[in-house]
Amino acid sequence: MRTSPDERAMRPLKPLPNLIFASRWLQLPLYLGLIIAQGVYVWLFWQELYHLLLAAFGNAGALDHVLDAVTVEGVARPTKLNETVIMLVVLGLIDVVMISNLLIMVIVGGYETFVSRLGLEKHPDQPEWLSHVNASVLKVKLATAIIGISSIHLLKTFINASAYDEKTILAQVGIHITFVLSAMAIAATDRILPAAPARQGGHA
Repeated sequence: MRTSPDERAMRPLKPLPNLIFASRWLQLPLYLGLIIAQGVYVWLFWQELYHLLLAAFGNAGALDHVLDAVTVEGVARPTKLNETVIMLVVLGLIDVVMISNLLIMVIVGGYETFVSRLGLEKHPDQPEWLSHVNASVLKVKLATAIIGISSIHLLKTFINASAYDEKTILAQVGIHITFVLSAMAIAATDRILPAAPARQGGHA
């Protein structure tokens, strides 16, 4: 008599397969560490925003901190908070936010894909992309996020272009183009590969 797939799924695993499968929980400390790193980025964001606000209201110490953070060697140091300085600080804040978004995708998507289900199918705040996340989708989204981060760094370089030689700028542009081409290759590969079967329990 044949057993149904459900009955086979309910059978306990043998010791060795069970140990191998349980080894996925070794990744849990890694994701917890990334959550701590996320907290460090939140602290950094508010610290930089705090100094920017104080500098805007004329605090000399905060202004020195802001100028030290955005001034590039070879460029004349500004004497006050101007549009370029504010733009560079804001780009730095955006950079922190985008890296934080990248961390969230790795933490949530990686845990869901490689460790255990989060059970968010009916949660109102479930990310749209999480409903169909798999290793391939996660790679595409991470590659896209890296392109955004690279774009911010490249824009900061262009703003201070006079401080860099042509070779350095071309190298950064080349690295950015490499990121873009890599993301396109990953996305193209994802479209070529057959789609994974839909998850049960509300996942699309």
